[in-house]
Amino acid sequence: MHKDSKWANQIISLQEEDGKWGWFHSLSQFYDSQITTEQALRRLMYLGYTIEDECIRKAVSYMNDCLTGKNEIPDRREKLHDWNVFTSLILSAWIRVFTKDNPAANKVAGQWAEIISAAFTDGKYEHDKYVNAYCEVLGLKPKGGRLIDFTNFYPITLLADCLDENTEKAFIEHILNREKGIYYIYDRKIIIPPQEFESKTASHYLAAAELLAKYKTSKVKLQFVLDWLEANKNQNGKWDMGSAVNDKVYFPLSDDWRKRETREADCTERIINLRRALALS
Repeated sequence: MHKDSKWANQIISLQEEDGKWGWFHSLSQFYDSQITTEQALRRLMYLGYTIEDECIRKAVSYMNDCLTGKNEIPDRREKLHDWNVFTSLILSAWIRVFTKDNPAANKVAGQWAEIISAAFTDGKYEHDKYVNAYCEVLGLKPKGGRLIDFTNFYPITLLADCLDENTEKAFIEHILNREKGIYYIYDRKIIIPPQEFESKTASHYLAAAELLAKYKTSKVKLQFVLDWLEANKNQNGKWDMGSAVNDKVYFPLSDDWRKRETREADCTERIINLRRALALS
């Protein structure tokens, strides 16, 4: 219902012919773009766009070309991690947000599944096993001794249907209890819901729950999130997260938030979708 919104139309109008929106991962003054490809994809995803839409198909085709070496993202090469490993991870993660039918992205997902499975062999995270598998599977040593931390948006997005049940349970448990949450999404311990519901913090917390909800075993583990949502219903039996959550990422969904009822409808829609994703039956 939001695909014809002014927000979507603005973003689509900025898409370049090859399918990208300027920089992929970070904005720079040296590229004349108001938005990164990642920002555009995340916003369009929340507005309801899928692989069935032309703008997403173009973006996925572009990302596939970058992943397979036919093209490359325009971002500056970062020095903290092996750039090729990092870019293959972020490209594959975003491709698999929209389609699981991409051989190149699925190959990368298989590599990371092997690494994570090795790290959680005994039902808990073991760093030495992660390092060893990381080097062996990817065929390199972490550049400068730095590994990509798997508790961030990209590996978690990438692996949603790639782990066996026992590994997945241990993986989710580790993420839920991590003090700094999920990098790029929510920077606090997920097992403890935020106290202030009308806040950007709470909106980011929903994003973390939405990401983990893609894992089958998380449905049981995240029932406390449903309890938190139930406790924050308003007198109308709906949810209103307040005007502060208008960040042009997760909200707004509707064109105009001048009316409280519209904001309430958007917040309620997002939360109902999460509740459905976490339903046990």
